[in-house]
Amino acid sequence: MSVTVPKVGEVRSMVVADNITRTQIVMYAGASGDYNPLHSDEVYATQVAGYPSIFAHGMLSMGATGRVLTDWFGVEALTHFGVRFVKQVWPGDTLTASARVSGVRQDAGSHLVDLAVETVNQDGAVVVTGTATARVD
Repeated sequence: MSVTVPKVGEVRSMVVADNITRTQIVMYAGASGDYNPLHSDEVYATQVAGYPSIFAHGMLSMGATGRVLTDWFGVEALTHFGVRFVKQVWPGDTLTASARVSGVRQDAGSHLVDLAVETVNQDGAVVVTGTATARVD
């Protein structure tokens, strides 16, 4: 994948998950092996833990967020991707991820592009923040 070196301040945004369903959350539990009942057992989540519903795994939100990076730079270009989970993601949420170029550095004939990453839900509430670095030749 050929990518032009972006300029500091350049931003890419995209919807990375539209109307997350309970089925998708449970399917993620199966794929990841994370069977915490907060993500799949409505009775446990509401009556035992006191949440309004089950909610998505943080790593599901992170994986969805990563789409803005891989669509922009390609999987092979990413050298770093780390996030902080800010708010829970609920069934019915739609997530929009953005990546903003915060710096561009030279490294052994390539460019390292540093990015600030943020994902918001349909109400504009931040659910994920993070950083990433991509190598662009």
